[in-house]
Amino acid sequence: MKVGLLTHSVNPRGGVVHVLELGTALQAAGHDVTVWAPAAPGQALFRPVPFCFSPVPLPATAPAGTANRVAQRIEAYRQHLATQALERFDVLHCHDGIGANALADLGLPFVRTVHHLDPFDDPRLAAWQQRSVTAAAQVLVVSALWQQVLQDDWGVHAQRVHNGVDLTRYRARPDAYDADLCRRHGLRPGAPLWLAVGGIEERKNSLRLLEAFLLHRAVHLQAQLVIAGGASLLDHADCRARFDALLAASPHRDAVVITGPVPDAAMPALYRAADGVLMPSLREGFGLVVLEALASQTPVVVSDCAPFTEYLAPGDAHWADPGQATSIAAAMQRALDAPPLQSVPAVCHRHDWTTSAARHLDIYTSLAALA
Repeated sequence: MKVGLLTHSVNPRGGVVHVLELGTALQAAGHDVTVWAPAAPGQALFRPVPFCFSPVPLPATAPAGTANRVAQRIEAYRQHLATQALERFDVLHCHDGIGANALADLGLPFVRTVHHLDPFDDPRLAAWQQRSVTAAAQVLVVSALWQQVLQDDWGVHAQRVHNGVDLTRYRARPDAYDADLCRRHGLRPGAPLWLAVGGIEERKNSLRLLEAFLLHRAVHLQAQLVIAGGASLLDHADCRARFDALLAASPHRDAVVITGPVPDAAMPALYRAADGVLMPSLREGFGLVVLEALASQTPVVVSDCAPFTEYLAPGDAHWADPGQATSIAAAMQRALDAPPLQSVPAVCHRHDWTTSAARHLDIYTSLAALA
């Protein structure tokens, strides 16, 4: 089968990781995969891939404003896809609203995976998001939470296909990156060291996460918090300004390390360096970071709500009320007090990309039979 996968960025975001892992598993199963993603001059995918990558050329300069940047990417996608021999593909599968709107403009059928939905004040962004779902021939989701939201709010029946984790990549055994990574960022494993992945955003609950860390630091005077990633297309300036103000007013501001995006090859080492990974999110599609951390035998603190409650057993994580910094701080302490993970939890073995790819193929084949 010839499969085209469309994503919104070449940077390491959860949905982009999903696309690359799915594409890799499909290619390994003998299928012909092409992935498209917008790329400005000099940009490339954040990791090497075994399938065809076709960058969607962007101008060197992006316009101000999220809606204008999205409009630019939709138009770039539309122009680029119009030059591709799309009739050769058995399925075109979009993982965000940008490529989906371009395909809708071109009048082409597509599958759309909804990782999560965002509440947009800008009417253009809201309309593009809704069209990307309602115009799809088939909608997929990665959690029952969003399956229910789409059914209740939009009357859309979505099929659920789980995420996965690469156990050959994320593991407890150290490699050459470990010591170098800690040296480069001034990290002190065992201090304790906490990791949050995904940058500083409202939906990541970054302000409350920082409040919890500051409570924790008052007890553990050498503790550090590392915030990695954050290459987002959306505008998080307001959240970042409030985060920075809270940190600047704290006597513990030197204990927080904000790395921005880190080299892809260094991410497994970052999980291993951490004494715990924090994901007290307010809104997630699935939370790939959780599986990556657990595969590295690093404990996790997560929100006591869906989607985490869907796939994690009570003993897989340390649970917190995301609305209470004291609850997050208490979960951090429980994670420190608990015995170290001695093996990879069963939840990681249940979520593999080969099985996810096979489920995708079943859906693709069913759609092709209806065409």
